[in-house]
Amino acid sequence: MRASTFRRLMNLWPPFLFNSIRVQYVSEDWSELRVVLRLRPWNRNYVRTQFGGNLFAMTDPFWMLLAMHQLGNDYFVWDKAGAIDFVSPGREDVYAHFRLESSMVDELRAAAAGGEKVLRWFDVDITTRSGEVVARVRKQLYVRLKPKARVEATSEELARAA
Repeated sequence: MRASTFRRLMNLWPPFLFNSIRVQYVSEDWSELRVVLRLRPWNRNYVRTQFGGNLFAMTDPFWMLLAMHQLGNDYFVWDKAGAIDFVSPGREDVYAHFRLESSMVDELRAAAAGGEKVLRWFDVDITTRSGEVVARVRKQLYVRLKPKARVEATSEELARAA
């Protein structure tokens, strides 16, 4: 799927659409993504600040999706764990900027090459337009080379050794 198509579809996905979460940008190589959570009367909490569940939701799928698209179809990629640290009240629109460097993708490939499960933490700050940190989110990804790809890799290694 093209990144621009993905962005449009995510913006129509009901959990994002009805909570004023918008994907603003996805790079064509799936290395970068930006998302905004608009503060609206229907998504404020009791004290009129950003609802914590929406803060977490605005970041929830994106490390996994960036990794899936960069690693390709030979890998299982799942969210394993997540945590959020609320730093200051969100009294305005907030933003998250994800950047998955190619060096990290290479590291994940190397760590998973033998078929082992790989667990890695990824962090993103949720900030105001001026850069004030509202929350820090950590997501742990599970990455593993699929069995079919392991068999193909082993067959290629045996052919090279012969």
